[in-house]
Amino acid sequence: MPTSAPTTSSPPGLQPWRPQKALAVTADAAYATTTPETRHRDGLAVQKSIFGDVIDAMYADSSRDQRHVQRYLSANCFGDYYTRTGLDIPTRELVTFAMLVAMGGCEPQLRGHIRGNLNVGNEEAILLAVVTQLLPYVGYPRALNVISCLNEVIPEPSQPRH
Repeated sequence: MPTSAPTTSSPPGLQPWRPQKALAVTADAAYATTTPETRHRDGLAVQKSIFGDVIDAMYADSSRDQRHVQRYLSANCFGDYYTRTGLDIPTRELVTFAMLVAMGGCEPQLRGHIRGNLNVGNEEAILLAVVTQLLPYVGYPRALNVISCLNEVIPEPSQPRH
């Protein structure tokens, strides 16, 4: 009995998945945009472009003996990784959100990256779609914790109680 090919229809509002042009895989240095001398400065600039004035407050609120962690974060996470070529900032921020969802136990950072995602144009519906996609992998307790963080950062409009 002949079988028919699967259909590729998508739910309303979603486009069918189409493979994107593959990135050429080359040496790691080809993606780097910073040097050891510029990584902190450039990373801090990217960090502030995503999160705004909260970064200055994070530095100011850190005790002198803990401030190096903020510098490492700016230089490493943002200077070494967020400045790289290959992915744009909204995609990098969405990937970071997904990883924090999967890690669990880092709700303060998750709330910060929810704000960061909103700041770079990733809407709540996209964030919820990521949580939904990760649900079978991360489980309901973790997904519900993320939804709680989403609701803290992006309060839903008041609904009349029945």
